[in-house]
Parts: sequence; structure tokens; C-alpha cells
Amino acid sequence: MLTSIKQTLGKTCLVGLSYFDHQHNLVKQSVLAGTVLKADNDLGITLALATTNNVSSSTNNTTDTSSTSNAQFILPANLSCWFIAPKGDFHTSAENIKISDPDFLVTWDIYQTKADAADNEQQWWQWLPRTTPPQSGR
Repeated sequence: MLTSIKQTLGKTCLVGLSYFDHQHNLVKQSVLAGTVLKADNDLGITLALATTNNVSSSTNNTTDTSSTSNAQFILPANLSCWFIAPKGDFHTSAENIKISDPDFLVTWDIYQTKADAADNEQQWWQWLPRTTPPQSGR
């Protein structure tokens, strides 16, 4: 179990994201994989997203995902939805990206906060950690 956000540094994770509209209807689900580059209690947890060129697990260190040229994705700094991953191969939503033996499975539910945003207005989303351990469907 993680007790400090700094324990995520250098770890690989599979991230499940479920997006819901303002009426709580499921709109989209996606799965990302990456390696934690930065961890900050205020700014969040920054992942270097896995690509077909850099997929690995942190235990075998066969590739380097710390490159700043990788796309990055920032998760909220909440560890309640980080669970130790079972061993195995997992696929992301992106084609041909597979991650083997990630360190963690992470799941978030993301809710649209209002029905429509005006053209010049930002759409806001509320991130809620899914604190029930995920079931792997590999």
C-alpha cells in the first residue's frame, strides 16, 4: 500500500478512466499506461505515456520512458485508487500498446459538471477516485 506520493516515482501503471456526462451516463472509457515521471501533492502525478516504442514494466527496466518527448498525462494526487497490479500483460485503448507486469492499476471516474459550455467557456470535469480494487479483464 502506498503511503506517500513519492513512492509512485518510476513506477508503471495501467490507468482506467470512465467519463460520464452531467446526468451520470457513461460517455467513454479508456485505458492508458505509463511511467510516473513526477509526483507532487499540489500539481498531481505526471505520467510519461507508453507508446509502441517504450512499453515496459519498472521491474525489468528494458526501456526508458522518462523522455520528455513522450506524451504526458497528469492524474490527481490521490492515492486511494492505486492498487498493486497482478502479473500479466494488459492492453491500453490505443492500438498495439501492451504493458507487461505494471506496478499499479489506477481507476478514476470523471464527471462533466454541467450540461453545456458556451463556445468561449471551459468545460469542467470532476475527478472521483474509484476506491474499489479493479477487476482485471486482460
